[in-house]
Amino acid sequence: MKKNIGQAALLISLGVLSAANAPLSFAAEAKTASAAGSLEARLKALDTLLNDQWEYGLRTNPEYASMLGDKRYNDQLHDFSQAAIDASHKKNREFLKRLLAIDTKGFDVQQQLNKDLMVRQLKDEIEAEKFKNWQMPVLQNAGLHLDTPELVTMLSFNSVKDYEDYIARLNKLPTLFAQTIVQMRKGVKDKIMPPQFLLPKIARQCDDLVAMNLNDSPFMKPVSQFPADFSEADKQRLKAAVTAAVNGKVIPAYKNFAEFVRKDYAPHGRADVGLWSLPNGAERYKYQVKTQTTTNKSAEEIHQIGLREVARIEGQMLETAKKLGFADLKSFNASLEKNPDVHPKSRQEIIDLYTKYTDQMYTKIPELFGRLPKAKVKIMQVEEFREKEAAGASYNEGAPDGSRPGHVMVNTGDFQNRMTLSIESTALHEGVPGHHMQISIAQELEGLPTYRRQGGNNAYVEGWALYSERLGEELGFFQDPYSYYGHLQDEMLRAIRLVVDTGLHYKKWNRQQVVDFFRNHSGIEEVEIQSETDRYIVWPGQALGYKMGQLKILELREYASKTLGTKFSLKGFHDEVLGAGALPLDVLEIRIKAWVKAQQ
Repeated sequence: MKKNIGQAALLISLGVLSAANAPLSFAAEAKTASAAGSLEARLKALDTLLNDQWEYGLRTNPEYASMLGDKRYNDQLHDFSQAAIDASHKKNREFLKRLLAIDTKGFDVQQQLNKDLMVRQLKDEIEAEKFKNWQMPVLQNAGLHLDTPELVTMLSFNSVKDYEDYIARLNKLPTLFAQTIVQMRKGVKDKIMPPQFLLPKIARQCDDLVAMNLNDSPFMKPVSQFPADFSEADKQRLKAAVTAAVNGKVIPAYKNFAEFVRKDYAPHGRADVGLWSLPNGAERYKYQVKTQTTTNKSAEEIHQIGLREVARIEGQMLETAKKLGFADLKSFNASLEKNPDVHPKSRQEIIDLYTKYTDQMYTKIPELFGRLPKAKVKIMQVEEFREKEAAGASYNEGAPDGSRPGHVMVNTGDFQNRMTLSIESTALHEGVPGHHMQISIAQELEGLPTYRRQGGNNAYVEGWALYSERLGEELGFFQDPYSYYGHLQDEMLRAIRLVVDTGLHYKKWNRQQVVDFFRNHSGIEEVEIQSETDRYIVWPGQALGYKMGQLKILELREYASKTLGTKFSLKGFHDEVLGAGALPLDVLEIRIKAWVKAQQ
């Protein structure tokens, strides 16, 4: 899983996917809009507009700017007031109107895409406003209370100003918590609420952070080791200021927020887990399916694809279990719980295995790719304060300027109840040739506007990462039959997601039905079943992207291979898939078919 979920969680918490309920009426404007001028002038107008929009996004989402290594707004936090949210949506309409007014006659394919993809993105964001997602900004696995301490791990602290900016940010945190509470109270009023049973987890997460020894707090991490060239006076002054901000502003803000969630918010959580139980529930899920898969497939079609994939992969898993001496999957899966060889003995063993399999792949990627990323991936441990609700592993992208490497965050919590089966497969998914490779290459692409180099389409991003797991199989990895079984189990997980996500939010399944389906069709550990189920409940549609994206990439590879025959180059195909940033699947199909035609 790419952390920030294609930044979906971040965008919701920032209120970007959000507010003004005005109907779309841009088609008429587009027909009457004119843009006189030469081709050069019109291209410049588009570049200027896209740059203006990007800069506006950085100014209004300063935490995201910092994540990208842009330090201009390092002392700021985003404004989550209703006025700021409304202003953002008004600005979206202004940008869309300006975009539609640009005549693209004479533009080449990429120049046309620069406009078309942004028009599509803005229309999607405007369509989402009626759902008021900004009124439900905090979940058990995402939101201000978790994003803020995690942001600290993404910042670089190289100068005195970096620390002073950080102190300013800490002192502004109570205001942002207060704004978040205002929006959550609106969610209570409008019945836009997460499921009630998950809300005590949010309060507990805040309590855990408050209860930490100050020196162990993630907010104190920057002062645990200062740059060597800092004077002793600066070190003492900065440490005192950070300590004062954490004790005087951050911890009280967390205490207050935990109390609000526990007493005023949690009692109003919704009883049913499916998105259908929210206002405009069916329409909400239809929107999620459309935007998260970038296909025109219905929830019912996706559910049936999932059932077929579950049956297919189950056959492969049974074959593997029989080779290991078991008559059926149930007895094999039961044996895993008691098999000490597939359980890690320590937190460090998990980290070491991820490192081993990542290094193994680095020796092979030149065989499959002509275009390689400059930066290597780093393996890091998920912070203990958030590991209970965190995924088994996730990817945090690096800064485009190389100041911070991309890193795979590995969950080592409750290690004795975890298994090592899927680590080899997950290392490929999260690191190379999965998320790290795709995202790093996109960041390094020349000639594309920044929003395309930094952007993410869920089905493309997660589909590529799942496809990458299969490349390991093609290279002869998974020599250990248990690791191969873990690889199949990981693919099964993504097939199950098609069934249970649509089950929850379209077929009105309850939580136990999802858990039972998992237990009947996979052998993943119970701790993972529980956290995965809760994730699908609060991130509807996101889990559909993996399998739908993988199936599309495999379909396009098969088409290219059959059509080109001996002219087909797998390395060329991969470079073409990765060569234009994260595209919607329908646009990726057009690109690959054009590439095939050019090869002919």
